[in-house]
Amino acid sequence: MKIAWLDSVHPVLWDRLAAAGMECLEATSVSREALLAGAGAGWEGVVIRSRLTLDAPLLDALPRLKCIARSGSGVENIDLAAAAARGIRVFNSPEGNRDAVAEHAVGFLLMLLHKLRAADASVRAGRWEREAHRGRELGSRTVAVVGFGHTGEAFARRLACFGCRVLAVDPYRQELEAAARSVGAVAMPLEAAQSLADVVSLHVPLTAETTQLVNPAFLEALRPGTLLINTSRGPVVDTAAVLDALDRGRLAGAALDVLEFEESSLEAIRGGSATLERLRNHPEVVLSPHVAGWTAESYVRLSDVLADKLLAAFRP
Repeated sequence: MKIAWLDSVHPVLWDRLAAAGMECLEATSVSREALLAGAGAGWEGVVIRSRLTLDAPLLDALPRLKCIARSGSGVENIDLAAAAARGIRVFNSPEGNRDAVAEHAVGFLLMLLHKLRAADASVRAGRWEREAHRGRELGSRTVAVVGFGHTGEAFARRLACFGCRVLAVDPYRQELEAAARSVGAVAMPLEAAQSLADVVSLHVPLTAETTQLVNPAFLEALRPGTLLINTSRGPVVDTAAVLDALDRGRLAGAALDVLEFEESSLEAIRGGSATLERLRNHPEVVLSPHVAGWTAESYVRLSDVLADKLLAAFRP
């Protein structure tokens, strides 16, 4: 079986598949144009992250393709319907970075509640302002986890250790109530959770339904002073609406690891937007560069999980 690497991932995936007798091919510099011209006509599998979008025309140019291995959880750069119609199996590895994302989300939440960004800046500026940086404890908060898959559940498990009340929201999760109970959470519809939550944390895939899920109407349904965390995908959030909600107190703070201004490769952002500059300068916002799932441990685990799945499906 010939499998081509269109993106770089941890070498444990290459090593394990090669050891099982599969032919691994380096193709990280192969362009979309080259693929459309037939460069991958003999490949039976591809390993990707976010460099390329595997849409119907590109899949047509890979006539022997049997599988797509996407390192990470998101599959928005794969036309799933087109893949299914061609009998191509799609594998991803949300199990590989769920713990990293969950820990990052907890870190975000602690930063917001304990005013750590402002406190650090204050001390570095030569001030010693204790009362201005009196924080709030995580254990007394109600947290709505929107999207209760691998990462949402891992986040909920950590919140339970702090004593939080956790609300699990996911209309597509099979046996949601049982999954929620297993980590001490309570399953409920989004509308109910919005009216109860002190914190809303987003762990949803990017789909037509979730694009700009957090919009003015969503924000208006929250309790005044809610905190918002997004470690899913940038376009899930209407950034301008979030900034407006911060300015009028509907939100008390926001922590965003992903931005709607990211390029499709997720490796850079498009500058020049007044909204982006407003976001960067807002005192109640904490930002990170799409690294919630980006740890030394998850780098290895993402590839190990994919190796497990591919070998189970295609071991010679």
